[in-house]
Amino acid sequence: MNTIDVFAGAYAINKIKAEGFSAQMFDTFLGASGGPKWFILAGLDRVIFPELFSQIDTSINIVGSSAGAFRAACLTQKDPIAAINRLADKYSNTVYSAKPTVAEITEKGYDLLEYVMGATGVHEVLNHPKHIAHFSVAQCHGAVESENKFKQMSGLLKAGARNAISRKRLAKSFTRALFSAKHNTLSFIDPDQFPTNNYLLTQDNLIPALMASGSIPLVLEGVANIPGAKPGMYRDGGIIDYHFDLRFNTDKLVLYPHFYSTPTPGWFDKNLKRPCTHSSYENVVLISPSKAFVETLPYKKIPDRKDFEKMEASQRIDYWSKVISESDRMGEELINKINDGSIVQHIKPIQLNRK
Repeated sequence: MNTIDVFAGAYAINKIKAEGFSAQMFDTFLGASGGPKWFILAGLDRVIFPELFSQIDTSINIVGSSAGAFRAACLTQKDPIAAINRLADKYSNTVYSAKPTVAEITEKGYDLLEYVMGATGVHEVLNHPKHIAHFSVAQCHGAVESENKFKQMSGLLKAGARNAISRKRLAKSFTRALFSAKHNTLSFIDPDQFPTNNYLLTQDNLIPALMASGSIPLVLEGVANIPGAKPGMYRDGGIIDYHFDLRFNTDKLVLYPHFYSTPTPGWFDKNLKRPCTHSSYENVVLISPSKAFVETLPYKKIPDRKDFEKMEASQRIDYWSKVISESDRMGEELINKINDGSIVQHIKPIQLNRK
């Protein structure tokens, strides 16, 4: 049984068929929003960093939103495996009260980041010699700026309605804020032309920006007035860049471990079955768990945030821990397929239309 499926856009497929598959083909790594869905990818992160990308001498842009930004903050630390393991351990073992408030969930979020980053993590992310972290965050406009539950909900409903008409209209409610460890290393084409403000990550704003990238509306508090950025309220980067619909301007390829085989552009597009743009995925290699592998997991599914509500804490923690452990099989298969060259025969055209 294959544990992974490997998909790629047309440009990536042709390049790999002509040159073979090697780490040197990549200079960008993507991490999607999705909360605990990420646990199924932990095993891939643990081999891609540092086993695969340790072979690359040039810079690698590591771009993430929400949980993907948390991973980016781990993968740009001096010991990425230790950092990823801290993230998986702390996140999977988080327990809330029976009816947690927004304040409680937010406090636990900061506790998670403090544990994951430790005493030196921020410095390491800012000064990594090769790996450059980029966090996608959404700056809010109008009622979605409010911490009042009902005002925020009304703003989200308006934003959702705008997005249903056209994804471009979502820009009336949100502006992309991209926080980067270094200036001018990331260039992309956005088919929806979202206004984007670029900011430099610093010792003062890395934790606020990272927290904002994972601040799910109505679930966590937003982060106001991030140092070094325009004044305002900032929330989850997945609102705009849920699974990313961006064409990265590079002659090299983009590596994208993803919990699904089919990406979704933004947070509001989940129920619309809105596909990503083909041009955004021409140079992407996407690795996802196979359906057969998911069937072997407890409850025959990958984790999600609803598990917090549907399961007792001990049951959920056991389940999530099992998935994290099983994910190592995906990492092992990826490295084996790369080493024996068989990955080239297993690559399939990327799927962008949801069934």
